[in-house]
Amino acid sequence: MTKRIVTLAIIGAICGFGAAYAQHGGHDHHMISPADLKWTPVAAIPGAQIAVIEGPLNEAGKPFTARIKFPANAKVPPHWHSTIEHVTVMSGVLNMGVGDKFEPSQTQALGPGSMSIMQAGTHHFAWFGEETVLQLHGTGPWTVSYVNPADDPKNQAAASPQTPATR
Repeated sequence: MTKRIVTLAIIGAICGFGAAYAQHGGHDHHMISPADLKWTPVAAIPGAQIAVIEGPLNEAGKPFTARIKFPANAKVPPHWHSTIEHVTVMSGVLNMGVGDKFEPSQTQALGPGSMSIMQAGTHHFAWFGEETVLQLHGTGPWTVSYVNPADDPKNQAAASPQTPATR
């Protein structure tokens, strides 16, 4: 079975992941307030936004820090990452479960200040009952691989018929 990998390199390029770094003159010490964050849409999840704070998400061995804002009622299908993932809940509630099937009743609610640390390859899923902001950090490349290829937004876009307006 072919597993499609969605790298956030594309999102990083769209976001201008160096924007926060450039604002501070490329020095080693950075101070960033929430107002400094540049939020951009996450194509894979309607209504979600990402703000890359540090690093390129797509470069091996490079540290990164990013925040993802999920709207209420957002769902993230079962997926896994190629490197360890560290998640801190900044606001709202992350409802996370482990496994290959999206099972909302099998999730644990993690509120502000809670953390999740998942080893590379851990299959997991999430849903959000309210707007939630998560902070991710780790070492690149940060990738998202869907357990079910049909859940990959790239596959969904390819499978959906084109309308005259989208041709």
